[in-house]
Amino acid sequence: MAETLDISFLADDTLEAARRLLGVRLTTCIDGVMTSGFITEVEAYLGIEDRAAHTFGGKKNKKNEMMFNDYGHVYVYTMHGHHCMNILTREKEHPEGILIRGLEPDVGRDIMIERRGRETGLTDGPGKLTKSMGVRRELHNGMELNNGILTLQTGRVPAEIEATPRIGIDNKEEAVAYPYRFIVKGNPHVSRFRGRPAENNGWQ
Repeated sequence: MAETLDISFLADDTLEAARRLLGVRLTTCIDGVMTSGFITEVEAYLGIEDRAAHTFGGKKNKKNEMMFNDYGHVYVYTMHGHHCMNILTREKEHPEGILIRGLEPDVGRDIMIERRGRETGLTDGPGKLTKSMGVRRELHNGMELNNGILTLQTGRVPAEIEATPRIGIDNKEEAVAYPYRFIVKGNPHVSRFRGRPAENNGWQ
């Protein structure tokens, strides 16, 4: 049985925390049904100074108010009808977070297939993985991690981590080029994967 993760590292540097989340097992228990997967892809958003962040400039509104919380909480927003889950870092005065963009399915793959209505492409994107894992804004936005519903556990170790620019922020000026997206190199369960999977899907 995987151990619940000590998430105190989320209180520190957001970029380093993003890298440390790769390989962590994210487990959901929704209406008594368990699903889990190993995190393969994340994007860091550095809050007030990051033009691509929802909290850029310190603005607070109904949509992003849950970003102004201490580390270890979850911020779920919707975009084009899809739910996207972020794990908050640092303290509420620094509204930063990490978007979970990809997972390698582990427990409950059959449940994920049922929720998604398909057998492939279950978790290779932020909206896909939340649907597969049962995460929804109206139920989980603002929730604290490790509460029996959303849990981070010890998982796997990436063989190599690759940093790239973030996806889908083409109108965010200088922030477009920031290398704040981190992936398990060679893992096929990431957005826009091309080529052949690495040995052991990129895990040690």
